[in-house]
Amino acid sequence: MKKTAPDRYTGRFAPSPSGPLHFGSLIAALGSYLQARSNQGQWLLRIEDLDPPREVPGAADDILRTLDAFGLYWDGTPVYQSQRHDYYRAILDDWEKRGLTYHCHCTRKMISASGGFYNGHCRERALPARNAAVRLQMNQPVYGFHDRLQGTVSVPPALAEEDFIVRRRDGLYAYNLAVTVDDAEAGITEVVRGADLLEPTVRQIALYRLLGSPEPHWLHLPLAVYSGHKLSKQNHAPALDARQPGPALWQALHFLGQHPPPALFGAEPAELLSWACQCWRLEQVPPGPHIELNCADSSHFQRPALL
Repeated sequence: MKKTAPDRYTGRFAPSPSGPLHFGSLIAALGSYLQARSNQGQWLLRIEDLDPPREVPGAADDILRTLDAFGLYWDGTPVYQSQRHDYYRAILDDWEKRGLTYHCHCTRKMISASGGFYNGHCRERALPARNAAVRLQMNQPVYGFHDRLQGTVSVPPALAEEDFIVRRRDGLYAYNLAVTVDDAEAGITEVVRGADLLEPTVRQIALYRLLGSPEPHWLHLPLAVYSGHKLSKQNHAPALDARQPGPALWQALHFLGQHPPPALFGAEPAELLSWACQCWRLEQVPPGPHIELNCADSSHFQRPALL
């Protein structure tokens, strides 16, 4: 049975607790926050703690404190994916009964040797569950979609048609499954996030259709890049300074194509965000998938202490 789309704009920010928030995280948080507030909507927070081996103790609480220090106040109670395993399991059990999933014993090395995309090797083999990943049969692939900032996005057919993993060999639930299930249940009307997640979007659209849930709008913001490296926890991007949020907020607004007055540089978050909510213009956000931070080009960016 089809679910009806919510009337009210609902956005979200969904960080993983694999480390502290950095400038790239702030861009995603701020962009999604301003889209929600400028549409008089809700802005929800979800902690994507699906992968315990990658999580840093205390990082989830640190994320909440940092958002609070930057004045990015969320609506409702934060959702933790680690508390939703029963829900994911129930969906996979239903799909298994309907013959939509199967067990796969293929390794990354085997898939790499066959061209980099999974070729359906285990689909008809009826393999046992022990030490196996669970794959979803991609019977209705999605080859592209419209992004409100990036325009028409297409992916290689091999990626779109691949039977992808919904539960890993180690028993952990896959990102694409959890993020789609959670966004659908929360009634997210627009997903605002970084452009590094453009390609997985086609898989998530396929999951929305399988779930019978309304598909959200998509808006992928440009990534902050420094010396060819995306600002990320893996690349040791420096943590945001929660003691001095004003300069970083001002810089993030400038990165997103907004033009806060110079007098607001270093202002308190409440003052900066009040200006931003009134003056936010999506059409001013640069559409490229990434933007190189170059201190020679602008004095508004502080040099990240990368690598």
